[in-house]
Amino acid sequence: MQRLLVALLAAFDAVIAAAVGLVVLLAPLTLLWTLAFGATADWGALWPLTGTLWAFGHGVPLDVTIASEMLVALAIPPAAASFVVSVTPLAFLLFTLLFAARSGARAAKAGAWLLGSLSGTAVFAAIVVGVALSARLDAVQTSFALAIVLPSAVYLVGAVCGAVRVAWDDGDGGLLDRLHDVVDTWGDWTPVPAAIVRGAAFAVMGVTAAAAAAVALMTLLRGGEVVALFQASRVDALGATVMTIGQFAYLPTLIVWAASWIAGPGFAVGVGTAVSPAGTQLGVVPGIPILGLLPENSSIWMLIVILIPIGAGAVAGWAVRSRLVWEGTPLAMLPRAVIAVGLSLVTAGVAAVAAALAHGSMGPGRLVEIGPAPVPFALALGGEVLLGAAILLLSPRHRDELAEERTDRWNAEMAAVPTTDWATIDRAPATTPQGMTGSADDTAPLDDLGRFTTPLTDPTERRD
Repeated sequence: MQRLLVALLAAFDAVIAAAVGLVVLLAPLTLLWTLAFGATADWGALWPLTGTLWAFGHGVPLDVTIASEMLVALAIPPAAASFVVSVTPLAFLLFTLLFAARSGARAAKAGAWLLGSLSGTAVFAAIVVGVALSARLDAVQTSFALAIVLPSAVYLVGAVCGAVRVAWDDGDGGLLDRLHDVVDTWGDWTPVPAAIVRGAAFAVMGVTAAAAAAVALMTLLRGGEVVALFQASRVDALGATVMTIGQFAYLPTLIVWAASWIAGPGFAVGVGTAVSPAGTQLGVVPGIPILGLLPENSSIWMLIVILIPIGAGAVAGWAVRSRLVWEGTPLAMLPRAVIAVGLSLVTAGVAAVAAALAHGSMGPGRLVEIGPAPVPFALALGGEVLLGAAILLLSPRHRDELAEERTDRWNAEMAAVPTTDWATIDRAPATTPQGMTGSADDTAPLDDLGRFTTPLTDPTERRD
């Protein structure tokens, strides 16, 4: 009954995650639809638009086709009538990922992490199929297969990661416990996998926090440019509201761009452009207000910002090493080197996935290349984090670590030495040297120093 309850609760969590994501889109679109077209508007396209945008928020590219009437009315060249939009607004994907991780953690605490993760993902996938079948637009098309696979994969990854994080520490009585037992037989290598994951989490969070701070700083410094672009767009209050909501959805994507800038490779805002600490080359930039945050120029001295990911790697190395000392498991040089390499590889993998979602096309012509390139971003960030982590993990041992190791060795040696049970000796028969006899009582007691308290019968015996 408990496993059935866990499955039902996980399914309910999946329904809530999908419903909240869709409602967050549907509610403002409904309001804007009413304000723009009135109560007599055709509501037939509202749900397809909501479902299409929701799939787009989970990484599904959009194939946009502009009708010929719109081409003539807006004087758009025929070559720009069809294009792809693939730069994902990561706010929706992050919400689904975090909500799924919370659901997976709850299932793990209930003792059925695998069942909860699979049942939640199955229900979420069923909702995704329903949305993909019902949300079809003529002007904006999505791949049916990707519209099913990508949102479902996001939920599955979040649920499994959240569940494994809890079940690995608390135990699950099944697969993870058997795997944990195998890892426990590795000796000095036992804490290495957990240390890699912990260090990578510190590194990723450190770089993300620095990138978010950079976006906030540029908003303070170049907020006037953003306002000027809003004014130049000549939109009414309804249009300004739509643009603002869309830019908020892209805020996590901008943080990924900022992280790539901090790491060094930077990003592009069109074919032949580059925005990086080493220099900025911009041509004609789209009049999107949020792009007013882009720096107009850079100096070679700005490359000093690569110290930030190096510092994040150092913090990750310090956190891992401190945890190992606190747990009383200081490691030799080789396991610590593996931890440094492992956490840098995991960090690089996360960076590559984030860059792949934040890179792509946003329109025709020069806009087919926007965002950071995944491979350079991953290589640069992974190398910088590796350098910082290696400085802390591979440095000579601190005296506290050596003292901890000596204490552990002494405790182990003392545990191996057999102890004397004085209570047993007190109850044992009295023994005397060869040729001597004890008292008539064969249980002659001993004093606190282990000496006989009953005189021996041989008067020639010398006593100390």
